[in-house]
Amino acid sequence: MALLAMNTFGTLQRDAPAVRLSPNYPEPTANASEETIGAEYPKTMSAALVEAAKKFDVLVTALPLSGEEAQLKRIAELQEENKAVGLELEKQLEAAGMLFFYHTGVDILHLLVCL
Repeated sequence: MALLAMNTFGTLQRDAPAVRLSPNYPEPTANASEETIGAEYPKTMSAALVEAAKKFDVLVTALPLSGEEAQLKRIAELQEENKAVGLELEKQLEAAGMLFFYHTGVDILHLLVCL
């Protein structure tokens, strides 16, 4: 998003038509690039930046809002879930007679190829 913003600002600075900010200022002169590129490219870049900002906002609002204590509790829950799944895997491997290969890290496919 930062890269898109940088490119958009550079494009706007280079290509966007000049705008008079106050009646106290003189009328701005046209850039040479305004005549050659037109106003469509800055509009396209600006629209892309706005779209990216909207997507970023959606992603940020989707983040869970929790403190450190809630995060540590969730980590503990995930570790317990991982432990339970690991025990289930061991039971399945033991039932299939492959627990030895699982614990020793022997690659069963490599072992079969060597036979």
